[in-house]
Amino acid sequence: MFTTMTGVSEQDVPVPPWERPRKRPAPARVPLNRERIVDAAYEVLDREGLDRFSMRMVAAELGVAVSALYVHVANKDELLELMYQRLFEQVELPELDPPRWREQLKEYARASRARLSAHRDLARISMMHVPFSGDVLGFIDKGLGAFRAIGLPDEVAAFVGDLVSSYVENSVLEESLWKERNKIESRDAWRVQRQQFLDYFESLPADRFPNLVELSHFMLNEDENHRFELGLEIIVRGLSSYLSEGAGPTD
Repeated sequence: MFTTMTGVSEQDVPVPPWERPRKRPAPARVPLNRERIVDAAYEVLDREGLDRFSMRMVAAELGVAVSALYVHVANKDELLELMYQRLFEQVELPELDPPRWREQLKEYARASRARLSAHRDLARISMMHVPFSGDVLGFIDKGLGAFRAIGLPDEVAAFVGDLVSSYVENSVLEESLWKERNKIESRDAWRVQRQQFLDYFESLPADRFPNLVELSHFMLNEDENHRFELGLEIIVRGLSSYLSEGAGPTD
């Protein structure tokens, strides 16, 4: 260690303020709010899935104590409801165009399918929650009004929204289950299994199981979009039957 003539080491000489290294400013802390919590919740959901999803994981995603979440969200169930409600943000039902109601209904179903497919297990969350927020209720009320305006009987109009939603949710859920299975077994494994099913059905005695033999290739159609569109067409044609003169809900 070098020393000066006075016996004071260089280590003891104070550094002038202008030569001191500047401290890096601490990064600004972004305030915690519901919007950020829901964003983080979706990150956890996509990575871990609904079965492993927890408030503790969401807190870790945000880098905060789990207790900080409860200032903004009462519990896990409320957080799931907020995630569900986000499905309806910035989504506006178009004004009813009566001659196009069939295509408008299909467009709505396709858009709903896309929203549910955007996040892992979101279809399950949608199936678990009844929408009671003002925004969601307003959305549903407008849809009911559209079904009544095209001339559907009230009983049918009251039920069809739930019917379409259930169809979309179940379609997305089934697709997601197959995708998860394909991740484990690979796409080729499903094609092999599908061919095994086809070979089995086609080998059945045609005199005992004529319909299974003849329709198995339709039953095992692996084109998800085709299956979804066919289901929509069946629903729309069924609704159209209620618009014919004298038609009404069945007993």
